[in-house]
Amino acid sequence: MTLNSYKLLLILSLITITSCTSKYDKFKETPEYLVNASGANKAYFNAYNETLKLWQIDFEELYIPTSFGTAHVIVSGLNNSQPVVLLHGMKASSTMWYPNIEALSKNHKVFAIDFILEPGKSNLENNIEAIENVMAWYNEIFKALELEKFHLIGASRGGWLAVNLALNNQEQIKSLILLSPAQTFSWIKPSTDLLKNIVTLFSSKEKQLIQMLKSMSSNPANIDSAYINQYKLGSQQESNNKFITSMTPFSKNELKSLQMPVLVLIGDNDVINSPKTVEIANTLPNGKGEIINNAGHFLSIDQAEIINQKMLEFLD
Repeated sequence: MTLNSYKLLLILSLITITSCTSKYDKFKETPEYLVNASGANKAYFNAYNETLKLWQIDFEELYIPTSFGTAHVIVSGLNNSQPVVLLHGMKASSTMWYPNIEALSKNHKVFAIDFILEPGKSNLENNIEAIENVMAWYNEIFKALELEKFHLIGASRGGWLAVNLALNNQEQIKSLILLSPAQTFSWIKPSTDLLKNIVTLFSSKEKQLIQMLKSMSSNPANIDSAYINQYKLGSQQESNNKFITSMTPFSKNELKSLQMPVLVLIGDNDVINSPKTVEIANTLPNGKGEIINNAGHFLSIDQAEIINQKMLEFLD
């Protein structure tokens, strides 16, 4: 082999090694709290992994160190494509996106983040004392992932967090999709379903779960049993979320200050939102609100195909 041929072979080898190395490789090692989990935690993590089998696409799990603990992020989709960040609903974890992740990943790089204060694979290590700390935690994740500009999708409580982030990151967030955002545009009004949920707090955990699914979904039978089992185990764990009372609706001036395109979707049987949510969304500078038929609060599962289509059309 000539010297020039050897140099060429060496250069090609270096290019191959570099292309096979992901900038996220340093975040791929599974942390000890997952490896050595036991008891209820182990059962929950196993159930979480069972739900992940529903994704049916390639993904990788990242564990990002932050000032407040480890952030678990599931990454899927195309490299060098527009990034999309997903914020799940209360106690739902990132696995709630199982009916939507394949569609979102076709033309985008998707990052689903487990909220550190609730059941999931993120792990709280230092106290979070204020909602400002939550925003700082998310921003640490965005920096670690090198996300300079991205689309943001939030469901339920994740929708409220998404708006909070958007108000403080106008230049970073390209667009905002809110799926039945909780306590974001208006207060949750009392209803028969909410009253039933309160009454069943004095019943067994099983009855509480059944009633919750009935009130939140227009078709609970459509929710995969693997996810229901994970949600059930997660609901039995203690929550570190101290900020439920901080979730108050944003003012009209705050909402109208959002300059990025905003899409708001709610179900016609949504126990959390009313048509007022859509009315307010349509008054935003670049806002659009719509009611989805035959859908409850869990509209991303109840009407997954329609929701996926509308999200992709909006992102494109």
